[in-house]
Amino acid sequence: MNIMLFHSSYGLRPAVREAADRLRAAGHEVWTPDLFEGRTFDTVEEGMEFNESLGKDELLKRAVLAAAPYSGRGLVYAGFSLGASIAQTLALGDERARGLLLLHGTSDIAPSASVDDLPVQLHVAEPDAFETDDWLSAWYLQMGRAGADVEVYRYPGAGHLYTDPGLPDYDEEAAEATWRVALGFLDTL
Repeated sequence: MNIMLFHSSYGLRPAVREAADRLRAAGHEVWTPDLFEGRTFDTVEEGMEFNESLGKDELLKRAVLAAAPYSGRGLVYAGFSLGASIAQTLALGDERARGLLLLHGTSDIAPSASVDDLPVQLHVAEPDAFETDDWLSAWYLQMGRAGADVEVYRYPGAGHLYTDPGLPDYDEEAAEATWRVALGFLDTL
């Protein structure tokens, strides 16, 4: 499978490269574009501030340019938190998308969004201040109306970015469970 993996608002940290290596070891081809052009951040607040200074349009432009050379291959879009929201936006706009793997994040869905049974898997902490229960319920219904085939996995007690061993949110048990399920999902595509 060809996977475009987008980083979180922390930037292209070692955990993203390690995730890409894990996916490669499972036989996938993976690209990890650096949408922040080398910048990484120690706190989510710093990363969000930088993201806001770039602006949503610029960030999406960078993501589209990174994915464009590979989209003809039929990409699985994936991402962590902010990167998941970017992956979702690109997957819903790419008729050749093979799947969508969301780790720790979702995004708004355009009312006109339409896909043909796009396989989608979401892994998120429970509770998660960035992905509240009400938001996730509405998101799930909207994705279904758009035509996606959605699976949601919740991890009680885990922190928001629980798959990143370099952050306080890290939860080894939840992270390993996420990777087992996610790799199984990718094998079905």
